[in-house]
Amino acid sequence: MSATELFDLSGKIALVTGASRGIGEEIVKLLAAQGAHAIVSSRRQADCQTVVDQIVAAGGSAEAMACHIGEMDQITALFAAIEEKHGRLDVLVNNAATNPYFGSILDTEPSIFQKTVDVNIRGYFYMCTHGARLMMKNGSGSIVNVASINGVVPGHLQGIYSITKAAVISMTKAFAVECAEGGVRCNALLPGLTDTKFASVLVNTPAILKQAMAHVPMRRVAQPSEMAGAVLYLASAAASYTTGAILNVDGGYLSV
Repeated sequence: MSATELFDLSGKIALVTGASRGIGEEIVKLLAAQGAHAIVSSRRQADCQTVVDQIVAAGGSAEAMACHIGEMDQITALFAAIEEKHGRLDVLVNNAATNPYFGSILDTEPSIFQKTVDVNIRGYFYMCTHGARLMMKNGSGSIVNVASINGVVPGHLQGIYSITKAAVISMTKAFAVECAEGGVRCNALLPGLTDTKFASVLVNTPAILKQAMAHVPMRRVAQPSEMAGAVLYLASAAASYTTGAILNVDGGYLSV
């Protein structure tokens, strides 16, 4: 198989959550550019449609399906719609996440704790569950969970978020082990500090950014597009024997 064929996603159905901006937007656009029919998902249909229009204008195939992964009924409805329309799912990228609190772990309000857990753990878990079941009907599929370096080294003043991302790493390994015989691979991407709206409080606060960069050998913040290639690898035939892997894309942060 040629290098081009290894990364060819023609005929594949790929769902990306949190795909209306940032890392998710770059991922879904790259998967579409490689031939996948991209399902662009986030909380707001209009935002999804904007990305779909850009993909189609570039010659790709895409559609918008809104879903708030913190709401169980919306997850169920999303997969029912995908199965009814396409009858299959080949790639699932769980990228949508929340980080509503920046402060001392001791001051984490119960409502903030619950919201973060509902999206980042429960949401990912049931997205994986529904996705794997649908993939197994066709005997193959790839799930990529976007976790974080904070799941390995807790981020400063990001306690509950870091805890949930550690859970995503463990979850990825559990799904990899149990779904392998059904032809479904499950891997995780661990982005380092990336220039997105999601991470703006870190990137745009000089004192915090200076402290963070002191621990990054490459001495710069990542761009969202730098995460997309790693996901393409994990989603493609190039990673056909890769499951349960935790891929750090962090400028060397976790190597120090």
